[in-house]
Amino acid sequence: MRLISWNVQWGRSAHGDVNLSRTIDEARRLVDFDVFCIQEVTRGFSVLAGHPGDDQFAEIADALPGFTVLEAIGADLPALKLDAPAAPRRQFGNAIATRLPVERVIRHSLPWPADPEAPSMQRVALEAVLRAPGGPVRVIVTHLEFYSLKQRLAQVDRLRQLQQEAAGHAAHPVPAENAIGPFADTGRPVSAIVCGDFNSAYGSDAYRRMLEPLDGSPSFIDAWTALHPGQTPPMTAGVYDKVQWADGPLTCDFVFVTEDLRTRLRRCEVDGATRASDHQPIVVEMG
Repeated sequence: MRLISWNVQWGRSAHGDVNLSRTIDEARRLVDFDVFCIQEVTRGFSVLAGHPGDDQFAEIADALPGFTVLEAIGADLPALKLDAPAAPRRQFGNAIATRLPVERVIRHSLPWPADPEAPSMQRVALEAVLRAPGGPVRVIVTHLEFYSLKQRLAQVDRLRQLQQEAAGHAAHPVPAENAIGPFADTGRPVSAIVCGDFNSAYGSDAYRRMLEPLDGSPSFIDAWTALHPGQTPPMTAGVYDKVQWADGPLTCDFVFVTEDLRTRLRRCEVDGATRASDHQPIVVEMG
């Protein structure tokens, strides 16, 4: 299974122009991916820098025939008064595009505790159970709060709790009520990949907390450091975009996997060449 995780910033390049099709083409150039975990996808947000299209989730589906495109909206706001009367709501979130069979899909709203010191928005984690070649796996893409450490830590805690919840379902599955209703079999794979823009520096409090032991579940490991022991991961944001990242580049994009997937990891690399976003994509291959 080949996976890319990338904060595409609605298709905005490091130079500021927006072209989501170019971004998708860049992802395909990197690897013939089975799963594309995308952060900062918009609908109805043409007022953003570079003027993204009206529905980027539809753009992704059009660009990737044969893929299932799943979406999860974090910020969901009314259209601006200056927009046309029938303008869509302004939505900002994440997507998973995959050609693997998709089973259960869950959209998790992440905690948003009040923090009067920081602007913020509602954040979300999109989970899909995929039938991967090496066995079923839960793939979760997320994008944590940028400005508020308090909120980031709460969101990391919730991601860890969700893993423990899934481990409970894996250990104690309940059969479906019937073959057609919504009360389906509650079993879920314990194996998980959690990826995205954590807005948390490598080695930060939030990063370290993500890796702490988990009661009742395999703990998370950083896929990059697992395959490059003793090395520091490359910068993933602000490598080329010096305007938005005036304080310098940062390593804040990660792919975490549960410990039971360690032996299935084959490759994890950060592409340092592309300038199709202010973030660099992460490519993972698993057996």
